[in-house]
Amino acid sequence: MSESVREKADITDWIAVLAGALGALMATLDISITNSALPQIQGEIGATGTEGTWISTGYLMSEIVMIPLAGWLSRLLGLRNFLVGCALLFTFFSIMCGTADSLAQMIIGRIGQGFAGGAMIPTAQMIIRTRLPRSQLPLGMSLFGVIVILGPVLGPVVGGWLAENVSWNWCFFLNIPVSAGLVLLLLLGLPPEKPVWDDFFKADWLGIFGLSAALSSLTVVLEEGQRDRWFESNLIIWLTVVMVVGFICLAIAQVTAKKAVIRLSLLANPRFASVLVIVFVVGMGLYCVLYLLPQFLSGIVGYNALQSGNVLLISGIPSLLMMPILPRLLGRVDARLLVITGIILFAVSCFLDTTLTAQSAGNDFFYSQLLRGAGQIMAMMPLNQASMAAVSNEEAADAAGLYNMMRNLGGSVGLALMGVFIDRQNKLHSDIIRESVTANSPLADSRLSGNTALFASEHGDIWHAKMQAMAQLANEINQQAAVMTYSESFFLLGIALMCCIPLALLLRAPRLTHK
Repeated sequence: MSESVREKADITDWIAVLAGALGALMATLDISITNSALPQIQGEIGATGTEGTWISTGYLMSEIVMIPLAGWLSRLLGLRNFLVGCALLFTFFSIMCGTADSLAQMIIGRIGQGFAGGAMIPTAQMIIRTRLPRSQLPLGMSLFGVIVILGPVLGPVVGGWLAENVSWNWCFFLNIPVSAGLVLLLLLGLPPEKPVWDDFFKADWLGIFGLSAALSSLTVVLEEGQRDRWFESNLIIWLTVVMVVGFICLAIAQVTAKKAVIRLSLLANPRFASVLVIVFVVGMGLYCVLYLLPQFLSGIVGYNALQSGNVLLISGIPSLLMMPILPRLLGRVDARLLVITGIILFAVSCFLDTTLTAQSAGNDFFYSQLLRGAGQIMAMMPLNQASMAAVSNEEAADAAGLYNMMRNLGGSVGLALMGVFIDRQNKLHSDIIRESVTANSPLADSRLSGNTALFASEHGDIWHAKMQAMAQLANEINQQAAVMTYSESFFLLGIALMCCIPLALLLRAPRLTHK
């Protein structure tokens, strides 16, 4: 039945949408589920702190490569075959991670998880676009928007609870029953399709190589560059070379291939291109906040992973409350107005967190987190709708890949830039404070004398007491420098989001009411 005739989706369509949503939730949840359990995982497999970062980087690296390839692979293998295969692979690699006793096994498992999970994010959006009539498309896109926001937020909470109360292994074993349910829904909701093996032999292999090399190298450079001091590291230098070669190959393939693996020609569509730029910046804000807030709560306040996760979870409340309301607004209110309102709320939430002190605690983030959650959902849902409304059904798979790739790239770029900013500002503030805290400073002298007397009264060793007092003062200086840096980081995010408002005026999403 044609889309113009269909009034409502049938039960099979909704099963397909539910399957796509469940797959996307599982994939987005696993992006961050290991963050809280990382100390336990590192201890179990004997990895250092630096090595442990590859547990997250490996997943992100492979996921961002698969996301734009998902459209081609779904056409090649058939959507049901492709997603069932990805669900089974995700289960296999989850078991590999859960039973890992070495860093190599864990990283291989996480890379495999990223490949399989990366396919489930854009295909969920594609299923919604192709299986729902236009009158119900806002509801489907709202569901997708909630998942994209809640997945990374829920990850640390679920991971932290499992690590504290059960075992870190269950961060991965949890995927087994979820994958089983996903496979069942896929078999019920999607029609069988035969693979088109001719497309495999005629594929744009130069483009596939270029895309894989460029995006995987770019992700590692962004994730690991700050830790390795950027171009002081031979690894970063060589990965940058591979990245450049990959992008050159991808550009050549766009001109020479009969059917390019990814349709960069969609960027010529101004409506779609404006969506990509905005979602890049919003993705940057989303992932940077998910990094900054736990860092502040753990480093300054002393919260554990579960306590930090509970503060993050506050932003999910508006998403759930607005879920029934936003689909109605999406069909009736100008998308530009919704996106601009969402961006402003998101920016204001960042500005509220610029008055942090060393005494700030989780409760001080309550209102900013509520505003942040409302802003994110109000911005992301219309952008989801606008991205799909700007293209045809035939272009939906490639458009979904580009859209989700840009959101994740925004997160990676934002985290890399934020890492550089935090390191430099921390050093700057620390140096300035230390210059003012000298032997001639009455306040510093009074603090040192008081603390020295306090420590000396405890154990009677005056020399040791002076050393303790000096160490405490150094910690206080570092703490104040960090608080100032975090406040400036939130301010910077707020400014970046506000700069996005003029771009939102370029959106031209049509009303998605039934005709």
